[in-house]
Amino acid sequence: MAGGDTAGDATAARREAAGSEAAEILEALAMIADDPMLLEDAQSRAREGMGAPHALDAAFTQHREALAALGGYLAERAADLDDLKHRAVAFALGLPMPGLPAPGHPYILVAADLSPADTAGLGPDVLALVTERGGPTSHTAILARGRGLPAVVACPGILDVPDGTVVRVDGGTGEVAIGLTEEQAHEVRAGERAERARLAASSGPGRTKDGHPVKLLLNIGSADDLRPGAEGVGLFRTEFLFLDRTTAPSYGEQVDAYAEVFSRAETVIVRTLDAGTDKPLPFLGLPAEPNPALGVRGLRVDRLLPDVLDTQLDAIAEAARKTGAEAWVMAPMVTTEAEAAAFARRARARGVTRVGAMVEVPAAALRAGRLLREVDFLSIGTNDLAQYTFAADRQHSALADLLDPRQPALLELVAMCAAAGREAGKPVGVCGEAAGDPLLAPLLVGLGVTSLSMAAVCVPAVREALADLTLAQCQERAAQALA
Repeated sequence: MAGGDTAGDATAARREAAGSEAAEILEALAMIADDPMLLEDAQSRAREGMGAPHALDAAFTQHREALAALGGYLAERAADLDDLKHRAVAFALGLPMPGLPAPGHPYILVAADLSPADTAGLGPDVLALVTERGGPTSHTAILARGRGLPAVVACPGILDVPDGTVVRVDGGTGEVAIGLTEEQAHEVRAGERAERARLAASSGPGRTKDGHPVKLLLNIGSADDLRPGAEGVGLFRTEFLFLDRTTAPSYGEQVDAYAEVFSRAETVIVRTLDAGTDKPLPFLGLPAEPNPALGVRGLRVDRLLPDVLDTQLDAIAEAARKTGAEAWVMAPMVTTEAEAAAFARRARARGVTRVGAMVEVPAAALRAGRLLREVDFLSIGTNDLAQYTFAADRQHSALADLLDPRQPALLELVAMCAAAGREAGKPVGVCGEAAGDPLLAPLLVGLGVTSLSMAAVCVPAVREALADLTLAQCQERAAQALA
């Protein structure tokens, strides 16, 4: 029975064309499609006499229910299985793969929600995307932003708008204007052409109107994601090396992958493996947990499997020696200064000279000053920090307002980290989705962060947004947001 393989192949094909963030999401879906337990369940049902389409439907449905029962991150990923199921069943029936409309002209796509595979595979005719469900850090939103596609998610009532209605979608403000006149539509198109020309001409380092420097860095998953125009890499997600494997990548494989990036970028901040029961990797062999988001993930995996981190740190240090680069290395999901100190000792023992910690939980933000006694820099992951600050799943559309990065409580935590950095004389950056938002970037700079790391497509807009304001104006915006 090849239905599962075909669903995985279709997802893999989209993954090849996606950026690093998109590729990680799609890789995880491809792994689900290739899950031996899922395929064995479908084959067992077929051997018992059930037709292939029904066997696939039943197996995927049971797998979905099992994931949903786990709660948290995995429960939200259960919905992504529906797309894989539909593709597998269509293949078994000899029908065309389900997909998106192709009217033959540019259009704005409106849907209840989109699977990650469909979002990554959107064609050039799609001008913008609006969904009724989703959240600001949902997979649909992340994938759309990574492609530079204007997107508004969690837009209730959008499905009631008739086909053919002229609308304007502003992905920056989250506004959808319905029923534009032809004159208004002409003005919108002219404005967008002018904005594209302005961004195409954007270049140089990040700085405010009065010259205050702000490093603009890239989020990448491999050397293939490097693009000109940024000042280095602020988040090298090393998970891409570990995905879709039954064994860990060898020391040599890791050295080669890291060295390729180090040789092509001036500054590279490497995040060690960010996986666990929330984003399971087969070779780790971690048991399922009732609440993966609060379980063994990020640096906590080291408590059970220290060899994984040891090998990775060895490989990073060797790659830096081979290329003559200065490696910056940070750990994900650091919670206490004791964890930061232990990680720093192990990294420095291998010759890593710049060691940092990610701030993704309130406990780390509240003790940022203590963390900076142990490490050389901090990087704030606003996506997870918002999730843990407000106890709200970042994939849950009904809670999207709580995950808005403009929430004062979240901004206060960012400000605390930035203040600790100023006092210690050490850099504090942001690498979450907020960093790539041209409306939020000046606010973050006003709070005191020293760098912003984002998808390559976001760099020009953020650079121009900062260049339009003085540091004092950025600080004024920050003060207003905290009021």
